[in-house]
Order: sequence, then structure tokens, then C-alpha cells
Amino acid sequence: MKKAKHSPIFSNQQEPHTIIIARGETIRHFTLRPWAAILGGTLAFALAGTYLIATSYLVFRDDLINGSVARQARLQQAYEDRIASLRTQLDQVTSRQLLDQQAMEGKVAELIQRQKSLTERHAKLAPMLERAEHAGAAIPPEADSNAPMDSNGQDIVRSNDDDAFYGIDPIITGPTSVTHKPAPRDDRPRKSVDKAELLLKSVTTSLTDIEARQIAQMQALSNTAYENADKIMEALAATGVKPVLDDKSDTGGPFIPAGSVAPFDAKLNDLDQALERLEGAKALAKSIPISNPVPGMPVSSTFGVRKDPIIGSMAFHSGIDFRAMSGSSVRATANGTVTEAGYNGGYGNMVEVDHGNGLSTRYGHMSQILVTPGQKIKIGDVVGKVGSTGRSTGPHLHYEVRRNGSAVNPAGFLTIGREVAAEL
Repeated sequence: MKKAKHSPIFSNQQEPHTIIIARGETIRHFTLRPWAAILGGTLAFALAGTYLIATSYLVFRDDLINGSVARQARLQQAYEDRIASLRTQLDQVTSRQLLDQQAMEGKVAELIQRQKSLTERHAKLAPMLERAEHAGAAIPPEADSNAPMDSNGQDIVRSNDDDAFYGIDPIITGPTSVTHKPAPRDDRPRKSVDKAELLLKSVTTSLTDIEARQIAQMQALSNTAYENADKIMEALAATGVKPVLDDKSDTGGPFIPAGSVAPFDAKLNDLDQALERLEGAKALAKSIPISNPVPGMPVSSTFGVRKDPIIGSMAFHSGIDFRAMSGSSVRATANGTVTEAGYNGGYGNMVEVDHGNGLSTRYGHMSQILVTPGQKIKIGDVVGKVGSTGRSTGPHLHYEVRRNGSAVNPAGFLTIGREVAAEL
């Protein structure tokens, strides 16, 4: 069957698209041209694309904003953490500086107290040193005799650093050097603190050295005083005089444990006892006739049995004769009291001196007497002048030592005097 063919008049004619809009009785139609359709489609596509782009932008913008906000929050948090860390470090530095300052103040206060203690010790020690010098105890040299000293005899430790620290009191401590410089560090305040600590440590060491030298000096003085006293007492033992200072029966005092006494005070007490013993030994030695009445003069006649120079027969000589020029000084051989001063038979012009402990001395044949009975004299005082009065063949000094009224050989006393001469 063949399909029906339409008339070319109707089939080949292309009618434009028409849009009809009816509203009640009103009818409107629009002819839609191809170009208009294309334009409308293009506009619709453009609007759709614009919508999609705007929507995507808004979505991404929110993400960007949220990311930016989060990044800003992280930066702010980091800044806050950094500020908090810096504040913590600042607080630590401030606290450390405060602690360092308090430590420095404590150390300085301790140094001041130690200096005050040293000053008090020096005030106690100075009279002892003068007493030791007067007693004849040799003051031992300092441990470092080559070290320079100031006007008060204190060692000066000079510093190689320009800003040497002169201690709390330069009169006592002297300039003090920094033996170890602080290691270089990044924090300057800490470097200055370390340097100050080293300086304070140096001053502390200096004060400790002074304290140690004081104690060592007192110990050396005590040893010297005891040794000298022992030498004197051992020598005097041959005279038969009993030393009163060795009697320890009459003692007493409150009980003080040895550990409760400071080393300085203990050494000071020991030095006082040593000097007391030395002074007692010297006082005893000066009361015993061990000195030479005419120093440097030769002996012309000894003690004991001899041929009498006047009649030529054997006789007992109760003393020692010293040959000396007329007018030479005759000196007392020990401390004592003059009991007789005048002419006495064969002695001629004679002086007798009582020295205690049963000992007395006689000086005869003098040309002149320079003392009076009852006069207190000391060892070395001039009692008269050499002469030839009484039973004498020429100018000389007749010298006697008597114990409890009996004549004894003066030679033994003179020998003892030569042994202890260096200690007196």
C-alpha cells in the first residue's frame, strides 16, 4: 500500500514557533524566532552557569573564611603561647635575680660578720703579741714571707684585673684578686652575678686564710713559749730552786666542755698559759743569781781551797775573784733586796743582796757602794765600783753566792746563765 502524499504547499512550509498565553478572554501569542530561542537558551545556560559558579564561590568562600579564621586563631594561640613563655622566662629571670640578690646580701652580711669577728680577734690577739714580744718569744714569720704587705703587716693579694675588688675592709682584707674568671655566657646579668660570686668567694678565701694564719701564729707562739720556758726550767733545776709555777694543786673554775670552745679562743687560752709559764720561768730565772757581775772580765781565783794570797797557807775561798780595772761597774746578778751595804772586815766595802728562795749574793772589795739597805734592785743594776778595799792584793771583785747562809760555787750558776742567756 502506498502512503498518501501531502501537498507540497503544506508539507514544505515551516511555521515559526508560537507561544500562546490565554488569560480569560484575553489571548496573547508570541512568535519564537530561532535566533530568539538560541538567545534564550544561551541566557538560560549563562544564568545556570552563573548560579553554579556563585554557589561554588559561596561554598569555597566559607571554607576559605573558616580556614583563614582557623589560621588566625592558630597564629593568635602561637603568639599567646610565645608571650606566656616569655613571661615565664621573665618571671624566672626576675626570681633568679631576686634569689641571687638575696644570696649576695646574705654572703655580704656573712663577710661583714666575719670581718667583725676578725677585728674582735685582732683586738684580743694584739695584746698577746705585745706580751709575747715583751716576754721574748719569737713571733714566727708568715707562711708567705715574700707576699707584699700593707702598712699594718697584712698580706696584699694584688689582682691582675683592672676592677680588683678591695674586700669589705681594705685595712684587714687588702685588695683581693679574682683567681678564676667566669666562663663567657650569653646572659650578661648572669655573667655579672657569677663574677660577683667569684669575687665574694675570693674575699671569703682571704678571710679564711687570715683566720688560719692567726690560729697558726698563736700555735707557733705557744710552742715557742713552752719550749723556751722548758729550757729555762730545765737549766734552773740544777740550782735546786723549786719552781712555784709547776705547782698545779691550787686550780679550779667552771667546767666547760672542750668542744664548746671556739678554736680561736682555745688557742688564745693556750697562748695565755704558755706566756704565763714563760713569764714565770723568766721571773724565776731573774731571781736566781745566774748573771755575770762584771761581764767580760776574767776569773783570777776560783771557788774552793786555794793558797791564801796574803799569808801563803792553804785556805777556803768562798767565792770567785774577777780581775777588773778599778772603777769598773759591778752589776747585780739577779733581782732582789739589798740587805747590807757598807764596810765589812775582810770584804772591805761590801753589798749583800737577798734574792729569795734562800739565795743571796755578796760583792766585796769595792771602791764605791751605790745602793742602800732595803733598796729593791733588778738584774743588771749597778751596785758599786770595783776596788781593792779590805783584805785584797789589788783591784778585783770578790763575788759569792750563798744558799741558806752557806757559800756555794758561783760557777755553776754562771754556767746556767750562759745556757739560758739567749732565752732571757
